[in-house]
Amino acid sequence: MAFAVARTRDEAHLYLDLHPCACGSAETTWRSGLVSVEGELVNRYFGACDDCGKDREFVFGLPERPVAPAGYPTFGGAEPSELLDAGEWLQVADLTAGNVPVDDQAEAKRALNVATAAVEEAVKFVPPGADTVPDDGFWSEVGQRMRADEPGRFDLARLLIVRDTYQDLAARHV
Repeated sequence: MAFAVARTRDEAHLYLDLHPCACGSAETTWRSGLVSVEGELVNRYFGACDDCGKDREFVFGLPERPVAPAGYPTFGGAEPSELLDAGEWLQVADLTAGNVPVDDQAEAKRALNVATAAVEEAVKFVPPGADTVPDDGFWSEVGQRMRADEPGRFDLARLLIVRDTYQDLAARHV
């Protein structure tokens, strides 16, 4: 059985935040550890929902090559995500950039760095020589809806402009 790979801790935790408990809460104190499932070494995240107490568990495959953190956030290496599709990454960027605080420079920089990294993750779905994210870069309901609503947002040139804009804005914050 193949498990979707969480390339880094940051990517795993983002995935966990985006997949709340059945009660609607994303608040869970996660513990993690390597375990063997059906003969495959995986990273198991488990905990109880802070709101309703329901046990929660997610199991992720391990990357072939570990990704060394290069600052915060480090979502993954050069390959596209197996956990989040291009539309979900752009939604993360939108939500994060839309909530940049005006009165906290450090938190503003952090939020813009997350938005920058999320757009960069969407860019990774564009194959070499292509100019847009292909159909197979969208498998979630959120991702497919985002693409249907605004397909032009997934053109490489536009993604790079958005990424560079967020990066420039982040650089302005101390």
